[in-house]
Amino acid sequence: MKELLEYREKLIARVAEAAREFSAACEAFGGPFAKVEGEWTVHQIASHTRDVDKMVYGERIRRTLNEENPEFKNFDADAWMAANYNKAEPLVNILAEFAASVDGLRKALEAMPREAWSRASRHETMGGGLTLQLWVERNLAHIEEHLLTLKNAQK
Repeated sequence: MKELLEYREKLIARVAEAAREFSAACEAFGGPFAKVEGEWTVHQIASHTRDVDKMVYGERIRRTLNEENPEFKNFDADAWMAANYNKAEPLVNILAEFAASVDGLRKALEAMPREAWSRASRHETMGGGLTLQLWVERNLAHIEEHLLTLKNAQK
């Protein structure tokens, strides 16, 4: 049990750390519209990462924490970007919103009771029994995926 508690504490800390690293990596580019991966720019990756943190994993974490076995729809990131991406939005605003979202999640996770980590949810294509811990792990994996993309592009 001690190892599991330590893992979860480290997981919360790593999400916050990865978010700071991600923001720093975005700011390290010469400009927000530098191409990073294929046709995607730093700005687009930042917008996408913020939106997925807030609208997908953050929402799933919050709802799993506060609702009894919520069900989640599948999220089409490409369709979301096509309909909602705003090239005129300042990168500094995107990164500030991302930081605030992650900080809010960190506070909620630190304040919740231990047993909340096992609260279950459902997903329309992934099925049931999906725990709050899974959504936190998925959020971290998503942030780290795009952090790695930015770091690789800087080499």
